[in-house]
Amino acid sequence: MPKTGGRPATIARDDILRAGRELGMRRLSVKAVAVRLGVTATALYRHVDGRWGLERLVGESILAELRLRDDPRHGLEQHLLSFALQMRAFVLEHPGLVTYLQLLFPRGDGGQRLLNTEVDALVRRGYEPAAAIVLSGAVASLTIAMTASEENGTAAEEADGDGLDRERQAVRDRLSRDDRLAGPSATLPEVPRPEYVRLLLTASIRGLIESCPPGRPVAEMVADLAATGEEL
Repeated sequence: MPKTGGRPATIARDDILRAGRELGMRRLSVKAVAVRLGVTATALYRHVDGRWGLERLVGESILAELRLRDDPRHGLEQHLLSFALQMRAFVLEHPGLVTYLQLLFPRGDGGQRLLNTEVDALVRRGYEPAAAIVLSGAVASLTIAMTASEENGTAAEEADGDGLDRERQAVRDRLSRDDRLAGPSATLPEVPRPEYVRLLLTASIRGLIESCPPGRPVAEMVADLAATGEEL
């Protein structure tokens, strides 16, 4: 608990980082860190710029641990899929990190290093830096969104697994009574969540590569995609 008398506790930025890492991104807040360190929230504000600065301090510290592997034997599609799956695995290991990434990426040194690493990998595969930034950012955004959905599902299972199972069964029952959807739904294969994510990422990456192949200017790609929806 915060001290109520005597000399105020002395803390440093490293203490805040340590406490934040112990709490984890999901439970991170200025109040929670202050309580853990036995100080007031005001004491934290001397070292971090409020909630945003605290999130950036802890989030970038976690991202600094992610080291992307680039197998030179991988073609473009394999490489981008590997990049996505490495990000997904790392984010799932750190609950709450995905929310930090969803808001804005990159926000600091850790994210910027990852972006530079991936841009370099795509430049080695024939892309100009601008197109490499667009492509790597698109794959990262898709991966983050899918991982957020996974984490939300996991959180729901932890909070009320039985209730979620009942909801899933209710969906299956509803589809089974639908004259149009019952037959096709019954023939769909049961795909485990990790494999489903892999398949969806692969399909998305193929579409991105088709729209943004090596050597194609970003402006041309954007104009082409924008023209598709002009009549909608």
